[in-house]
Amino acid sequence: MSNVPAQFLLRPGIGYKYPGWKHHNQHIPPMQMQNTGQSGHLFWVFKESTTGMAVSVRGLYFVVTLFLGSFFGSIFMLGPVLPLMLLSPAWYRWITDRIVATWLTLPVALLELVFGVKVVITGDGFVPGERSVIIMNHRTRLDWMFLWCCLLRYSYLRLEKICLKAALKAVPGFGWAMQVACFIFIKRRWEEDRSHMENMLDYFCDIKEPLQLLLFPEGTDLTEYTRARSDEFAEKNGLPKFEYVLHPRTTGFTFIVDTLRKGDNLDAVHDITVAYPKNIPQTERHLILGQFPREIHFHVRRYEASDLPTSPSELQAWTQERWAEKEVRLRDFYASEPRGFDREGVCRVPPCKTELRVALIKAASLFYWSFFIALSFAGLWLWAPLRLYFLGMMGIYFGQQKLIGGLELLELACHRYWMSVTGDGKKKVVDGKGKKE
Repeated sequence: MSNVPAQFLLRPGIGYKYPGWKHHNQHIPPMQMQNTGQSGHLFWVFKESTTGMAVSVRGLYFVVTLFLGSFFGSIFMLGPVLPLMLLSPAWYRWITDRIVATWLTLPVALLELVFGVKVVITGDGFVPGERSVIIMNHRTRLDWMFLWCCLLRYSYLRLEKICLKAALKAVPGFGWAMQVACFIFIKRRWEEDRSHMENMLDYFCDIKEPLQLLLFPEGTDLTEYTRARSDEFAEKNGLPKFEYVLHPRTTGFTFIVDTLRKGDNLDAVHDITVAYPKNIPQTERHLILGQFPREIHFHVRRYEASDLPTSPSELQAWTQERWAEKEVRLRDFYASEPRGFDREGVCRVPPCKTELRVALIKAASLFYWSFFIALSFAGLWLWAPLRLYFLGMMGIYFGQQKLIGGLELLELACHRYWMSVTGDGKKKVVDGKGKKE
């Protein structure tokens, strides 16, 4: 690296290609470079800040379509269902999960039909409809969205919930839909998060709605900065340093597994390893620039809940073992040619949907949401009552966020109320929190 011209070194600005490294790529950390996949020569490009780079029409189309779909969907599709929350939170959850799932198919349709992203899934697969916790390495800030390409084939998108940063719930459109979907928002302060997480998980156990909860134990995506922090943690605790993953934080995972077990709402844990063999869009800005992944590979390992360790310390050690396996698996993945987790490239458990059915779902989703967005604009332009309803719903979404803190919290409060009224519940509201008696 010392003989590399300065203009080719990693720095903010426009990426550069340097073919001289084509025979030494195995020594270069994966977060620093991306394979351009050009034939004839193996070029590498430093992944850098997008400062000064031109916005892509393709990227804008992707981001704007997703935003408008979530925004108008929250107003016109989810808005009319909100009053049902006050009368029957369980039925409200059943209906809204299916409405939100229709939007979750839109990114899959855009990625695969419009931008030609190839998805490869290997390993154990899923048992359709089972209740599980999904743990995955956090290679980019967009892994959670790319995972929908896998879940559309091997599971049901309506079952998925995500643990994610609380700040995201305030984003208009996306955040509103996440609140309605009852995602679990965390503040990364364990004392506060523990109480909220327990209330949310108990609610899912009470209403007996199947749940597949996505969790990133690493807590953040893989970058030079986060890997340096992970290395510091490894040195302090006598652990090996990782190059392709970060050391996992196990407190939240062990608590979730324990709570769902007690609520008889856990069938399995799915350990998913994600990798990008050709190019890696690290952040949302890369999508805006039109830098979509050419391929996304998922390797699934399924573990029966009954086979998991029972004590928190043993489950913590089990998680660390899975991450050590991921490190080896990813190292082998990036060293192989062609890159892949399984040379046969097949899942041992077949998907619950045929590729024909998946193709029809993607085509229907793209058509529906394109038509729905156009119809929403036309309705707002032509019909004054619809504009009043639109403004009223925006007021409700912004107002409840400020007064209550999120629709998922209102849903919990409604559930507690009806449990206390019917006498079926074992909880009462004490200082705003559910306490077991």
